[in-house]
Amino acid sequence: MRTSIATVSLSGSLTEKLTAASRAGFDGVEIFENDLLASPLTPEEVRARCADLGLTVYLYQPLRDVEALPEAEFVPALRRARHKFELMGRLGADTVLVCSSVSPHALDDDALAADQLSRLADLARGHGIRVAYEALAWGRHISTYDHAWRVVESAGHPALGVCLDSFHILSRGGTPEDLEGISAIPGEKIFFLQLADAPLLAMDVLQWSRHYRCFPGQGGFDVAGLLRRVLAAGYTGPLSLEVFNDVFRQSEAGPTAVDARRSLLTLQEEAGLPAPPAPAPPTGIAFAELLTPDAAPVSAVLGALGFARTARHRGKPVDLWERGTARILVNTGPAERRDGTRLAAVGLESPDPAGAARRAEALLAPVLPRRRAPGDAPLEAVAAPDGTEVFFCATGRPGLPDWRADFEDTGEEAETGGAPRIDHLSLTQPWHQFDEAALFHRGVLGLSPQESVDVADPYGLLRSRAVTTDDGAVRIVLTVGAAPTDDTAHAQHIALATDDVVAAARAHRAAGGTLLAIPANYYDDLAARYEFPEGELETYRELGILYDRDAQGEFRHCYTHTVGRVFFELVQRDGGHRGYGAANAPVRLAAQHAARGFTGG
Repeated sequence: MRTSIATVSLSGSLTEKLTAASRAGFDGVEIFENDLLASPLTPEEVRARCADLGLTVYLYQPLRDVEALPEAEFVPALRRARHKFELMGRLGADTVLVCSSVSPHALDDDALAADQLSRLADLARGHGIRVAYEALAWGRHISTYDHAWRVVESAGHPALGVCLDSFHILSRGGTPEDLEGISAIPGEKIFFLQLADAPLLAMDVLQWSRHYRCFPGQGGFDVAGLLRRVLAAGYTGPLSLEVFNDVFRQSEAGPTAVDARRSLLTLQEEAGLPAPPAPAPPTGIAFAELLTPDAAPVSAVLGALGFARTARHRGKPVDLWERGTARILVNTGPAERRDGTRLAAVGLESPDPAGAARRAEALLAPVLPRRRAPGDAPLEAVAAPDGTEVFFCATGRPGLPDWRADFEDTGEEAETGGAPRIDHLSLTQPWHQFDEAALFHRGVLGLSPQESVDVADPYGLLRSRAVTTDDGAVRIVLTVGAAPTDDTAHAQHIALATDDVVAAARAHRAAGGTLLAIPANYYDDLAARYEFPEGELETYRELGILYDRDAQGEFRHCYTHTVGRVFFELVQRDGGHRGYGAANAPVRLAAQHAARGFTGG
């Protein structure tokens, strides 16, 4: 279907917004009145600019407070509308959005509203324009889509229809029963469809709408369910995004437009429309790659964790460190020293690497060019929103390229004791890309987002959301830090699973490793909350092991010191525990601040 985005959803000048929408692949735009008023371009120049960019102006918005008014106030409203219709002719837009009145002078009189909307539509038809009437969730007298439809139906004017807005509908409840009325609206009378998602918040609906909308798939609304009902009613117009969001309005327009278009492509797939190639969810983590200007500090930590440097790349300064099925690549190629060591790439085991790459490309993920020597494995890689490279791998699969063939053995043997593997990865996102990252990992990679969690940091609030496969074979935790300038906000970590965290912690310390010291007050509180066998709590206190428990099982974990932006976590899951120790995160963050580990080399 045709796709559109409201200019209010993007940052910058009108010209910048139009360019971003075109480059992202949108077919058209809704032009928000304020964007036009602030533009130095004439309506004719905007129309020409849209034509050059291949964009259709699907909607001009909005007209407000024009129905159910005393006649003395309706006359100037008609005058204002006439001027807007003349402007729309110059702009090349044939549909105007009219929002239900919030005027204190509006009367609770549906017959009057229908009559005045009919008169407005008659004026619009004389200019070749249709009127799409939308119920604002905070409208004075008309605040639901079915009420708006009753008024439009009563007016019976061919140039008057409804605009359905997913936020205004779903913010008021949006149960299947609430949406049944959509099927009663003839498809040809649904003049426009605006789509937005939002996190589920308990707050004033106007503030919720103006500041917290997001793109479909980034919030908690069933936007796909609503879309299926609108399509079943016979709607054939564009799918248009109208998102008011403080973060988007401060972010670069280009990436936001790409994120927006990706959301629509994913939404169409969920609604049963023609879709990108089917998802091929990963089945495991093949490797995590660290980029560092100095391999020595990283090598020391890995060695103390029991890893062995088993292989080296034939043509690049990349070492392979292994223990069990956990594989870490240490890349000493070009790296910005100010960032120190960072987690730069992730290899995901894929049942269909080529198919996964095709889907990623179809969903607008940048395909990364690779400098490949003759004989190197032809791995495909795409960039996540934060710049992390994601490789699709088939390690050890007969008939498919194996990335390990690019490495030559060093003769060192990897340890297998303790069942080590990568339990999860934690990737800190730029503050303005958290929702985009969640959508990327869900839509492009086929991972399932878990509930978002807020964690208290000594200097602010850290937001975290895990994306996982159903079986937990792949777990990636996305976080956004307390403050953009805080070193802790940029930390990343690799969590290593073990079947005995106490033994693993002791072995790490015996090999010269350093574990994060946890305050004694934490263990005093732990003793108050849980009963432990004699000596167990003292062991945890000695080694800096943290503890959590839920209905599924227990979670024990501890942390190494930090190198650059990266630290390691040792975790032991028992009894099906699927969490990440969120209750312990404030203590861990405070301990890391105290240790100043993030200033390491």
